[in-house]
Amino acid sequence: MTEAAARRGGYTRGATEEGRLQSIELANDVVDALADRQAADVVLLDVQEYSGFADYFVVATSGSDRQMRALVEAVDSAADAYEKHPRWEGKHDEGWLLADLGDVIVHLLSMEQRARYDLEGLWQRAQEVVHIQ
Repeated sequence: MTEAAARRGGYTRGATEEGRLQSIELANDVVDALADRQAADVVLLDVQEYSGFADYFVVATSGSDRQMRALVEAVDSAADAYEKHPRWEGKHDEGWLLADLGDVIVHLLSMEQRARYDLEGLWQRAQEVVHIQ
């Protein structure tokens, strides 16, 4: 087992075709759930070639604290369908939250924090799979 797999509790990212398919399906379901809750500028990035800790990033913008809570519920609901339990970090009242779903990392940001962190710029070499404006 690699050191990275040991840090992830023995799970080897993308180890099987089924695992890779489940990752992209989960990522797409999260994108759909966020779009349904009116998140702005939803982007799905394939970071498999550049990241040792995730296959996909989902980045979305929230327009308010209330909407941020709705987006959290949407991510939780999408994750439940895959029996995933997101580990949340950040503070919605400060405009940023991160959900770790294993192979899928979800970034929920206010407009100000999205501009500040510029995740798409930071991961510019990653392939953009979906972009809903």
